[in-house]
Amino acid sequence: MPLKSYWTFAFLMFTATRCSADDDHEMEEFLKREYSLSKPYQGVGSLGSSHWELMGDAMVTTDQVRLTPDKQSRQGAVWGRLPCHLTDWEMQVHFKIHGQGKKNLNGDGLAIWYTKERMQKGPVFGNMDNFTGLGVFVDTYPNEEKHLEAQKKRYTPRTQRIFPFVLAMVGNGSISYDHERDGRPTELGGCNAMVRNLKQDTFLFIRYIRRRLTVMIDIDGQHEWRDCLDIPGVRLPKGYYFGASSVTGDLSDNHDIISLKLYQLTVLRSQQEEEEEEEEITIPSVDNFELLKFGLVEEGMSGIAIFFTVLFSMLGCIFLIVIGLVVYSHWKENQRKRFY
Repeated sequence: MPLKSYWTFAFLMFTATRCSADDDHEMEEFLKREYSLSKPYQGVGSLGSSHWELMGDAMVTTDQVRLTPDKQSRQGAVWGRLPCHLTDWEMQVHFKIHGQGKKNLNGDGLAIWYTKERMQKGPVFGNMDNFTGLGVFVDTYPNEEKHLEAQKKRYTPRTQRIFPFVLAMVGNGSISYDHERDGRPTELGGCNAMVRNLKQDTFLFIRYIRRRLTVMIDIDGQHEWRDCLDIPGVRLPKGYYFGASSVTGDLSDNHDIISLKLYQLTVLRSQQEEEEEEEEITIPSVDNFELLKFGLVEEGMSGIAIFFTVLFSMLGCIFLIVIGLVVYSHWKENQRKRFY
């Protein structure tokens, strides 16, 4: 190879490497086995012999940790025993949801948790309400849609969801999950994910880096991640616990966790970013969350509602203008009478 061509090739390779590193923030990842759950699940559920603890109807088999079987009124969970003190991390969830029920005749879904509390039963996919931390939910039953159908109401095409649906929520201990509305008032974002009764493996990817929460899914068997949500300004304290839970009611499914693999992310930061990270976070929060909630309310208005809102606003303005003109004409008339 000529010397000039060699240096051109070397320069292009160097530039490509730098661009790739910049895109990934020069990031490295390391599997943290003490926070991970995978086959052969040795000692899971046994006192003192595992980093993971079972709760409720959850059970271990050779192929998975089954949170709930395909039976009514079951509730189960698996929780890590060790608090996580990593600044940046990535959780890859290998899961499976399957059962005998037909579409929209199954439920209710599963959740992946990073919370202050652990081993607490409750109504939020088998965990407590008013939790403190992060919940990522794979919701398989459209409660709000069925509630509207019972009232002989319908979704607008703009707001209707396709279930199963993946969404994320950050709680501070005082925010309740709205089960009847499938978490709409408090969700940070989400996407539809047809994950039931698939032959191929299904994965959920949760990354928390530089106070940014990213959720992606891989459910098509193509080994490609698909974006689900990406939210900056998410502030999660250290020292919380990872877990997974599920619940069934009148409808059911098998909810299986095949693996939970946690990776520590090592990221190069600027001095300013290092100083910001030194500020201790004590309460989970999301920057501009009120703006996000306002945006959801705006999106929830139907076309008819927007039309009537604009119409009545215009009529109100016209009415005020007419009243103003009448008052002004009376004032002018009184002014003229003063000169006679």
